Amino acid sequence: MTTKTFKTPAIHCHHCAMTIKAELSDLVGVESVLVNVEEKTTEVTFDQPATESDVRSLLDEIGYPAEA
Repeated sequence: MTTKTFKTPAIHCHHCAMTIKAELSDLVGVESVLVNVEEKTTEVTFDQPATESDVRSLLDEIGYPAEA
């Protein structure tokens, strides 16, 4: 199990957080998603088959790209 915190500067409100949580939760292997609107971070706990690359790709696809 891996937990990774991504800096996601495009987060502006709780609606953004709900969108991120809903989308990432659908990714097979993702166990939990915690979004902090004030700090503009997304913490994701995941296991195989999900990878960090999968999480980053999905964040990019939904309009909340993670900073490198």
